[in-house]
Amino acid sequence: MKNGKAYTFGDNIDTDAIIAARYLNVSDFDKLKAHCMEDIDDGFAAAVKCGDYIVAGENFGCGSSREHAPAVIKACGVSAVIAKSFARIFYRNAINIGLPIVECADAANDARNGDVISVDTERGTVNNETLGKTYSFPPYPAEIAQIIKRGGLLK
Repeated sequence: MKNGKAYTFGDNIDTDAIIAARYLNVSDFDKLKAHCMEDIDDGFAAAVKCGDYIVAGENFGCGSSREHAPAVIKACGVSAVIAKSFARIFYRNAINIGLPIVECADAANDARNGDVISVDTERGTVNNETLGKTYSFPPYPAEIAQIIKRGGLLK
């Protein structure tokens, strides 16, 4: 994957912080993405560019099981979410819609807002170009890698 800017967040970022329930009546993700992360970073949606990354702490995506959360992140052009850990339902929903997610605590601990990073899911590496560090994580099993490569389970 290409280099992108890191947007860092803390622990326990729930699905309502990713996309607030008040917007769930909007079905057009081009419109919905304008509200991604707005309750914790009101400038995120306007600033994030295709190829950027979200980096977070523990339990990213906790809360309700809505698929809107990983889908709106993907609609924003985020290449991958890197976190210390993910809520299980968010993890599965992200894979289902083809959003790469990476559990790599060391990379998440070291990353700072604005760092330039890249992720290679096939090799299992996160590169923080700003810090000059490379981190390893277990690559996806073949079945999950295929789902991510195809952009999700369904079109």
